[in-house]
Amino acid sequence: MRAVLGVDIGTSSTKALLARLDGTVLAESSRQHDVDRPEQGLVEMDGDSWWAEFAELTRELLRSVPDADVAAVGVSGIGPCVLLTDADDRPLRPAVLYGVDTRTADMLDEVTAELGGLDPVRARCGSALTTQAAGVKLAWLARNEPDTWARAARFTMPSSRVVGLLTGEYVLDHHSASQTTPLYDVHENRWIPEWCDALAPGLLMPRLVWSGERAGAVTAAAAAATGLPVGIPVTAGAIDAWAEGVSVGEAVPGRMFLQYGTTMFMIAPTTGAIAVPGMWTTVGTRPGQACVAGGTATSGAITEWLRRLFHGDWSTMLEEAEASGPGANGLLMLPYFAGERTPIADPHARGVVAGLTVRHTRGDLYRAALEATAYAVRHNLETLAAAGVEVRELVGAGGGLRGSLWPTIVSDVTGLPQTVPSVTVGACFGSAFLAAGLVADVDIATWNPADRVIHPDPEAHRGYEAGYRDFRDLYDATAAIVHRLARRTAPHR
Repeated sequence: MRAVLGVDIGTSSTKALLARLDGTVLAESSRQHDVDRPEQGLVEMDGDSWWAEFAELTRELLRSVPDADVAAVGVSGIGPCVLLTDADDRPLRPAVLYGVDTRTADMLDEVTAELGGLDPVRARCGSALTTQAAGVKLAWLARNEPDTWARAARFTMPSSRVVGLLTGEYVLDHHSASQTTPLYDVHENRWIPEWCDALAPGLLMPRLVWSGERAGAVTAAAAAATGLPVGIPVTAGAIDAWAEGVSVGEAVPGRMFLQYGTTMFMIAPTTGAIAVPGMWTTVGTRPGQACVAGGTATSGAITEWLRRLFHGDWSTMLEEAEASGPGANGLLMLPYFAGERTPIADPHARGVVAGLTVRHTRGDLYRAALEATAYAVRHNLETLAAAGVEVRELVGAGGGLRGSLWPTIVSDVTGLPQTVPSVTVGACFGSAFLAAGLVADVDIATWNPADRVIHPDPEAHRGYEAGYRDFRDLYDATAAIVHRLARRTAPHR
């Protein structure tokens, strides 16, 4: 029984599955893990855990389906992240995570000026520098940890780290590279040598490969560690949101993908690489694709925080949130519990809950959190529209789609229909699809047909108009206060 392996290294877990070449899922498994937050604004992860969990999950799946003949492997992971390794490919320090790690906030203007200003950066990279930009994270490490940098030879992200250990190849997919801003030219699809030298001096940049292309083959050493067959092909991989986007259908302009996870991620395909202020321009997973992306710093992370705080279970709290009804009985939340990424790009933003009374319940708070993330999606949509990027429909995937309440709220707030595919297990399914493309002629429409379409309720949409206006006003009204609070609690470095 020919099969493919798809693995995704996420913020809170690593997920893996085996699927037939027609997309039928044979087995799946996962491992939970935590990120480290050594100081306010710093978010890191043990890079060795990526390979350890990959190997463990692979062996487990192969034992569970002993007749599976694995023909190819696909890997995705969170990003853009930065893991520095030495000449022997050993990690030198924990990996620095994507935009939720805000250590570079105070050097963005300085680096922009060094490169000639905002205009040349946007012209070559499509985006302004934000805490999401992995190239600036490399510069931060070079300037703040010189002893570590002196030993650094390479950098990887979760997917490219695993691909490298599987194949012995030092590669990075073009999409991930396009988020290593400002080191990659989104128009010419190549590294920018002079900016690499300026921000990451002495670091060898990886060979660039498109996500679905063959990066290499499983080595004998990797086969011994994982149980995979020697010599089977491995894709170059992708950042998780893009792999998950692949899993739900063709990327076409007018259709925006939403990833419901620890953070909310949005991908809007465009007809060319265009700059949208406050958002990120990237290339896609294959040649010729371009898109504008956005992301919240928290979404599912807030609901998990509430669940732990109230010692609740998911199903009960979702039922209570649904009973709360639109507007959460007068509660309004700003979901900026770890700063915010797009479109406000404010690492010093903080969460706010307005309208609290002693009558409010945990269901009201949970509902307010779901509505807050929906308002954040709408804010990103309006930013896209102002730049001429039209979005007519949504397609969702991810763990946050358990039940229908959250995506229903998003459709009601945005006023857009939302397709939910048959399989929503996440980026590991998209990685498996990319792997299948190395050994067979596959079509995602057959692999993962639509399960249902959520249509916005016109009355609920009208009711959310006032809530959305208040959401936007609440940030403006409280920003100065929460910035002062953030400064008071910032670590003294």
